Amino acid sequence: LSKAPDYRENYANSVQVRVNLWDFFLTFGLIDQSSPDAVQIHNFQGIYISPQQAKALTNVLNQNVQQYESAFGEIRLEPQAGGSVIQ
Repeated sequence: LSKAPDYRENYANSVQVRVNLWDFFLTFGLIDQSSPDAVQIHNFQGIYISPQQAKALTNVLNQNVQQYESAFGEIRLEPQAGGSVIQ
């Protein structure tokens, strides 16, 4: 593996997905919740992937989530007290 000169890493706590016949489009962003009634999502990256790659990604993510939960316990999707919105 090698990294391209423009390679970068970011943190995202929002992922939106659009699908059509030919591809999946994943939009990554950051949620900014300044109050209980005010939520903004600042999208910073969009990635197109093929349906085949989307399915492969699903398999890889499922395997890794299972390993994570085996090591650290169940991942809960409900917000915890004082936690942020889950999308």
